Amino acid sequence: MSQQNIVVITGEASGDAHAGRMIGELKQLRPEITVRGIGGDNMRAAGAEIMFDFSELAVMGIVEVIKRYRHIKNIFNLILAELKVNAPDLLVLVDYPGFNLKLAKQAKNLGIPVLYYISPKVWAWRAGRVKTIKQYVDKMAVLFPFEVPIYQHAGVPVTCVGHPLVDAVKNTLTTKQAKIKMGLKLNHRVIGLFPGSRRSEIDNLLPIMLDAAQRIQQKNVDVEVVLPLASGIDQAYLDMIIAKSAVSVKVVKDSFYDLTTACDAIVAASGTVTLEIALLGVPHFIAYRVSPISYQILRRLVKIPYVGLCNIVTGKPVVLELLQDEVTVQRLETELTALLSDPSSKAKADNIRKQVLTALGPSGGAHNAAQTVLKMLDNL
Repeated sequence: MSQQNIVVITGEASGDAHAGRMIGELKQLRPEITVRGIGGDNMRAAGAEIMFDFSELAVMGIVEVIKRYRHIKNIFNLILAELKVNAPDLLVLVDYPGFNLKLAKQAKNLGIPVLYYISPKVWAWRAGRVKTIKQYVDKMAVLFPFEVPIYQHAGVPVTCVGHPLVDAVKNTLTTKQAKIKMGLKLNHRVIGLFPGSRRSEIDNLLPIMLDAAQRIQQKNVDVEVVLPLASGIDQAYLDMIIAKSAVSVKVVKDSFYDLTTACDAIVAASGTVTLEIALLGVPHFIAYRVSPISYQILRRLVKIPYVGLCNIVTGKPVVLELLQDEVTVQRLETELTALLSDPSSKAKADNIRKQVLTALGPSGGAHNAAQTVLKMLDNL
């Protein structure tokens, strides 16, 4: 049998993290397999050849995508040319549906089998995408148990591999131990600002987060502020925004789970990171803003009452969500202060952790995804 090769396409930090875990498992099961595609540090570390970094694609919001359309289209054309010249045995598309469903259509025309790992949020908006998926995707590997019947009903081959975070998120340190490891003062309370992994999110959220943190710091000398450097984001760019604020911020590149565990309260952009924070049992809430035009369009399209994954998977508002005009300096200051001052915050966060873990379903997500890839390759 000739050496098998796959192409994996991600478009943002969470997709790169999921794909990296899956490729790591794949390489353990079949070391000789070659992997290339669009990704970042996680895919690279797992042994994939990165053709383009996902940061070239990572934008959020309709207006923001339009601004970057020409650049994204150019990358799409280059990837398509590569598929034509050097067709893989399997194309694995990871989330990022605006780009990936168009690529699935082209792959179908080229006779390249397609596995879609991590479903577009068809249960939240644009349910019509299920029809597109039926046309161009050979198999869905979904994360959440509630997604399976959606595809079964549409006649799309589907398997629930489980969410990789069930296994990946392990809290081995106490808050105190994490503070020591991260070089933070034990007698200080720590606020985490998690403004997202896309520039558009950081532009919309970080200045407000910084102003809120500055107000808290002015009133409390025992409060430190930390910020994780998201994969694909340049520290110089973050430093430029932070420099406009008077707040003292410790930016940390690695040890994401340890840094998160060291926090007493976190305000985070909506996304996979909120699941990770919840699974580490850290008190937090969600703040999210896009451009006003994007928000008006999305508000009409979205069919579910929540944006946060913890609330979506549990089906109830276990984590506070502040959206658009609710994201003000005053409100963020109020909510962060409430989390810091409420003695039951940690116990409430642990209760949320248990509910989310139950809702996420089976363990072994990355391994199961890798097995799905191999089954498809072996059945070709």
